[in-house]
Amino acid sequence: MHVPDGFINAPVSAVAGVVAAGAVAVSLRGARRELDERTAPLAGLVAAFIFAVQMLNFPVAAGTSGHLLGGALAAILVGPYTGVLCVSVVLLMQGILFADGGLTALGVNITIMGVVTSVVGYAVFRALVRILPRTRRSITASAFVAALISVPASAAAFTLVYAIGGTTDVPIGSVLTAMVGVHTLIGIGEAAITAATVGAVVAVRPDLVHGARGLTAPLKLRVNGELVDAPATAPATQPAGAPAAARSTRKVILAGLGVSLLLAGVVSFYASADPDGLEKVAADKGFDAKVEDHAAADSPLADYGVEGLSDARLAGGLAGVIGVGVTVVAGTGIFWAVRKRRAGEDDAASPTSVPENA
Repeated sequence: MHVPDGFINAPVSAVAGVVAAGAVAVSLRGARRELDERTAPLAGLVAAFIFAVQMLNFPVAAGTSGHLLGGALAAILVGPYTGVLCVSVVLLMQGILFADGGLTALGVNITIMGVVTSVVGYAVFRALVRILPRTRRSITASAFVAALISVPASAAAFTLVYAIGGTTDVPIGSVLTAMVGVHTLIGIGEAAITAATVGAVVAVRPDLVHGARGLTAPLKLRVNGELVDAPATAPATQPAGAPAAARSTRKVILAGLGVSLLLAGVVSFYASADPDGLEKVAADKGFDAKVEDHAAADSPLADYGVEGLSDARLAGGLAGVIGVGVTVVAGTGIFWAVRKRRAGEDDAASPTSVPENA
């Protein structure tokens, strides 16, 4: 659902940019409470994973495809504030390096793809977790429903923005119906990916899942073939041999990075080539006529290829690997800096000792 340049007029794009900048600023402040030395690198991995999976367009209807938005997934795994930042990092990398999503529309994309999906998805998730039995299955089921709802919510948000600042005169009611309809189908795919990912992490390291914290009923870990209770929260350092440390955070991150590289570098070649939901609706309703060339169209990685490589499989795979690498480095650097700033503020706020002879 990457909005290109030209769909939304300049004044509304500017306002959306201000809204997005404000949301990012608030998220940077909120992320200080969500990130620590374990979750900061995990957040960088989440951003890289979203980048990789967004390359995997899947068919949803005749001539239409969809891809992960990722806001609900990120919010559940690392927290809603950090989730907004994860998607924002992905959109920034895509816009600058790969000419995907307009640069003047970056604020629109962050707002509808990052803020709306993270906020709506996490709100639905928390509401469901509170009323369902507190088990691993309820977390996975809640993640499914939250992701499913977040995608048409994002589509409705785009329609609202287009109703205010669209550059083509089209019936907004028909745009809303088409956008919400096709993105409800896309939401099913998003929900399946989100539930599978959250379920996999909860199964091995529930203490790393932000949305699973604070549960009164203990989650379960499988250790040596047996299910044992897992702590609701894990301490910053765990004794050697502790059940929750059976698979260390480092191993989880390395495994996730390996999966991301595989998806972006190999599996992405088999993604659907059909236009995504927004592109299809724009073509059908005629508001794609005002689309503008991307400012980064001359980038050597534009359109997820590598300039100078004629082999499409090799070029796409290499571009995907580069994208994952750049995103994980940029994301981890940002999240680690936010965490370190929080740690510094905590140290400054702590009382200092007074010499006895003072």
